[in-house]
Amino acid sequence: MEVLYEICAGLDVHARSVVACLVRQGHKTIRTFGTMTEDLLQLLEWLKAQGCTHVAIESTGVYWKPVFNILEGSMEVMLVNARHVKAVKGKKTDVKDCEWLADLLRHGLLKKSFIPKPSIRALRELTRYRESLVRQQTAIGNRIVKLAESGNIKIAQVASRPLGVSGRAILQQLALGQADTEKLASLAVGRLKEKHDQLQKAVVGRLTQTQRWVLRELLARLDEVQGALSRVDEQIERQVAEDPDPFVPKAAELIDTIPGIAQSIAQTIISEIGTEMAAFPSDAHLASWAGICPGNDESAGKRRNTRVNAANRYLKAALCEAAWAASHTKNTYLAAQYCRLARRIGKKKALVAVGHSILVIVYHVLSRRTPYQELGGNYFQRQNADAHKNRLIRKLEALGLRVTVEKAA
Repeated sequence: MEVLYEICAGLDVHARSVVACLVRQGHKTIRTFGTMTEDLLQLLEWLKAQGCTHVAIESTGVYWKPVFNILEGSMEVMLVNARHVKAVKGKKTDVKDCEWLADLLRHGLLKKSFIPKPSIRALRELTRYRESLVRQQTAIGNRIVKLAESGNIKIAQVASRPLGVSGRAILQQLALGQADTEKLASLAVGRLKEKHDQLQKAVVGRLTQTQRWVLRELLARLDEVQGALSRVDEQIERQVAEDPDPFVPKAAELIDTIPGIAQSIAQTIISEIGTEMAAFPSDAHLASWAGICPGNDESAGKRRNTRVNAANRYLKAALCEAAWAASHTKNTYLAAQYCRLARRIGKKKALVAVGHSILVIVYHVLSRRTPYQELGGNYFQRQNADAHKNRLIRKLEALGLRVTVEKAA
């Protein structure tokens, strides 16, 4: 078998140790290093002293990240998917793992994983932190509503947003022990003022002292999380505006032209896939990498499983959120696609399909660096105009009507 790299290495990374196998003209050298920064710098110096040009690392949790960051820039570092480098079972050891990685790398049998540039990786840290804060905010909000219900406070049945401005003010006073229903109902603002009488009935409950104390703690925790969300939003906007690549702010604006995508989702998409689409040969490769396309499991001419594979959950969640927003837009291609598919395959699968379409659009928007061009809500009808016309004529004739069709001027 042809040898592509004469001097290369395979690294088996763990929480406390890194086992390295250096292959130099067919001769293998095995060494074990710690995972402290000083130990990783010694690993780097040893590889450079040996003239190593390429290194393969198996993606193991988050343990590969510090090793990758230290070796990056000094040599070609290849991060590989663990599923792609499985050796034959039996007599598995750390030494055998790193030897197997080195052998595969030496003969060019490894597929490189996509790793964005450092500035995009920094943005990814911020957007993923924001996503965790949003989850915390949702969990705390649900807990507050549940606690209020347990005390028979029925704000959620009167206000569509029980934790809006009015709901927060009422809950805050209830937590402080306020029992005057007239004063509590008068805290409503906006359209909720019209439900004054209903609010008076809704705030009559039986909150115990313990429940009031827990409610105060939950409201304080909600304020902390919302403050952290505001700060991270400001930092993300600053990170995008100050990115070394001048195309990053422009890319966020281009992606924002797609229906259903808000600024926060555009930032998340950029942080996960970057702005340079050269890493993906086609939009199909990008969709497969993101885990937003149907699986391919066929045997004896029968398709068995078409579930999407488990891949980038942050990107999939953002795309499905964008698909849900796009499905509620007026006279757009994505809304028409959702309505067309939901009748046949169900709402959840239709959302995944629309999310796939959004990712394909993002790929071409970033590749061509042009805004999204809307196709219109009647796109599918225009594609099959004659069939659509005949179907409507048959429906009218079934009602006993005689139909004559003339083309408009």
